[in-house]
Amino acid sequence: MHTAAAATPVLSPRDILKAERAHLFAQFEQHANVNQLGARLARAVDNALVQLWQDEGMPDDCALIAVGGYGRGELFPYSDVDILLLLPQAADKALEARLEAFIGRCWDMGLDIGSSVRTVDECISEAEQDVTVRTSLLEARLLTGDEGLYRTFETHYQGHLDAADFYQSKMLEMRQRHAKYQDTPYSLEPNCKESPGGLRDLQVILWMTRAAGFGSSWNELLANQLLTRREAKELAANERLLKTIRARLHLLAGRRQDVLVFDLQTQLGEAFGYRPNAAKRTSEQLMRRYYWAAKAVTQLNTVVLQNIEARLFPTELGITRTINAHFVERQGMLEIADPDLYQREPAAILETFLVYEQTRGVKGLAANTLRALYNARTLMDAKWRSAPANRATFLSILQQPQGITHALRLMNQTSVLGRYLVNFRRIVGQMQHDLFHVYTVDQHILMVVRNVRRFAIVEHAHEFPFCSQLMANFDKPWVLTVAALFHDIAKGRGGDHSVLGMTDARRFCKQHDIASEDADLIVWLVEHHLTMSQVAQKQDLGDPEVIRHFADLVGSERYLSALYLLTVADIRGTSPKVWNAWKAKLLEDLYRMTLRVLGGATTDPHAVLESRKEEARALLRLAALDSHAHEALWAQLDVGVFLRHDARDIAWFTRHFYNRVDTTIPIVRARISPVGEGLQVAVYSPDRPDLFARICGYFERKGLNILDAKIHTTKHGYALDTFQVADSGTGLVEPGHYRDIITLVEHELAELIAWETALPEPPRGRISRQSRSFPIKPRVDLRPDERGQYYLLSLSATDRTGLLYAIARVLAHHRVSVHTARINTLGERVEDVFLLDGSRLTQDNKLQLALESELLEALAV
Repeated sequence: MHTAAAATPVLSPRDILKAERAHLFAQFEQHANVNQLGARLARAVDNALVQLWQDEGMPDDCALIAVGGYGRGELFPYSDVDILLLLPQAADKALEARLEAFIGRCWDMGLDIGSSVRTVDECISEAEQDVTVRTSLLEARLLTGDEGLYRTFETHYQGHLDAADFYQSKMLEMRQRHAKYQDTPYSLEPNCKESPGGLRDLQVILWMTRAAGFGSSWNELLANQLLTRREAKELAANERLLKTIRARLHLLAGRRQDVLVFDLQTQLGEAFGYRPNAAKRTSEQLMRRYYWAAKAVTQLNTVVLQNIEARLFPTELGITRTINAHFVERQGMLEIADPDLYQREPAAILETFLVYEQTRGVKGLAANTLRALYNARTLMDAKWRSAPANRATFLSILQQPQGITHALRLMNQTSVLGRYLVNFRRIVGQMQHDLFHVYTVDQHILMVVRNVRRFAIVEHAHEFPFCSQLMANFDKPWVLTVAALFHDIAKGRGGDHSVLGMTDARRFCKQHDIASEDADLIVWLVEHHLTMSQVAQKQDLGDPEVIRHFADLVGSERYLSALYLLTVADIRGTSPKVWNAWKAKLLEDLYRMTLRVLGGATTDPHAVLESRKEEARALLRLAALDSHAHEALWAQLDVGVFLRHDARDIAWFTRHFYNRVDTTIPIVRARISPVGEGLQVAVYSPDRPDLFARICGYFERKGLNILDAKIHTTKHGYALDTFQVADSGTGLVEPGHYRDIITLVEHELAELIAWETALPEPPRGRISRQSRSFPIKPRVDLRPDERGQYYLLSLSATDRTGLLYAIARVLAHHRVSVHTARINTLGERVEDVFLLDGSRLTQDNKLQLALESELLEALAV
């Protein structure tokens, strides 16, 4: 008996296409040839659609046409497949049914089909009304069907295509798209297709040149003299990188994914062969490569589009105005008078930006200037950097009364800044995944320069009046510009960037013959640019010793003003979320207190105490309070209350609590914060170990962030605690509506404090995708203060809802009292400092270990 051979299974069209795609994906993983992948994926889909068209017996007088990116003969792993079903005339119901069945079969094969059904006339009509349709049809490619019908469509389309109108429409579309992405390629999660500097910016160039008949590839543009050989090579290389990034994103996500989301940046970096090192994460190395490519694309896009415009609108060149022997101005753009200027006189490279600053009416650099700068990169070498004339010009750029920010941004966009300052080049495109900075290091530095410069511009004086006042009296504002340029220049090298940057700044000052008194200030500012922020936000400004030490460090009013201005500019240049009115108050308070000490005011605690009490008494008299009414309450307060609150705060809570010194029920009073943002809340109650935790839990449930907490226990065992709170961004409190919740807070919080129930478990609050992808390693540092009376607890971790309550609950569990709390939220990172009562901690080493262990557990994401 013979056994029949097993029949070979017949694969469905879907299975055939799926197997082919899997094979191509595997080849790409092995060889990473993205152009080959795109072409072969398109060819595989071509074969499947042509076979399906034949299998379905579609009419001979119709045509199946690939359009859009698919028409270009290029597909990414999970791209849309856009097709046009071209008909000789409008379809009857029988044909409509067949067309619908065909499209349904396309979906059945696993294709993400984007389809349109049109006649030739309908194609032309739609294209005239919608530039998106016009663009899609520009890249039409016949797959199968009636070739004569396709040629008719092609002829009609080309006959109606107006290259000049198409250029203007695509320019408007590009500007709108760029605006959607904040006109920057440096987004934390850029879209590699749509963001400025992405693939779409390259496609725009080729669409325009194709429409105008100038060519549809970089080599054709080179042949038509729209590109130089170097530009064509750079465009092709950056296009290949961006395509590879997009293809790998699709494969990692298993779907169409064009955004470099935090979740995938590390995996994508690993796919490119990056590994973490001491200075940079894998994701940071990947993103730096992406930003460099996007920067180059942005620069070349500007150059080529201006050249296309000059070809399409030759009669609109405008009148030139001669500026000097090297430069002319035409329609607000700065042009070089001779295309070979930089090759002949490399010193004119930096002169470009000085002239840009000094010439009224100039709003940018013309295409010939941008191109010449791009092609002069090899001239910007060590000899060029060390030339005395170039050093003098660069310093002059930084010393101009206007245009500095725009000039430096242009210098960065054209890579001139990084070629002059070699260490600046090292931080271009360097992202900091620290949950704090939202800009690359180079963009952050230029943002800080911009902030410093705005302090000197009268039109912006309303933004930060105190800073503008200080800047108006500062003798050499350019010194702050130089300090801003160098303050973070050593980021990403490993080691202390302040110390490394100080060395760079000192070398720069020496090379540029900056006077010693100015050089000393610049170097000192770079070394100490973080100090004022740390003192203001993490130390007790009510302690005269803190102020005295800080005054000793700055030494003079000039140094104090310079550091204050740089600090404000720096914090505001990290992220829109980091700066707030409370931080502004802390810094200004530190400035004013230090200035008084520098002016000879005493730091003797007793003298400060008596002065503050007298000022508070005067305010109480103005509030019509009896001259002795405060005495019973004040007699129960220790010195710390008076040193840690200003006279206005002391007068405020005294008015509310003076006649309830021995109350048995909690009292809560709130007011609009004198800082101008949020509420100030005062709590007076019989003390208990879990009081701080209960208050923290309440504020977090109400969507209020605690910005500052001053915790005191009176001599007779009462808590006198004050809090600065503001909306946490949850939307539970509408901005500007704090007054509406004052009564509610006073009532609810007092009622909550009176409860005797156990503290509930802290919620595991949600964290952002960025925090999940780049978590901060929790850190707990517990050590006694210099006097041994208190313990200083410093914490840093990823922020989340309920975190402060979780910390407070651990402290309450171990019956450790909080004396003061400085809550410092930096974007999605927290750096909190607590001063703890040391009475129990000093006696019990095991308690210290248990506390640190449980706090680390509470901080874990």
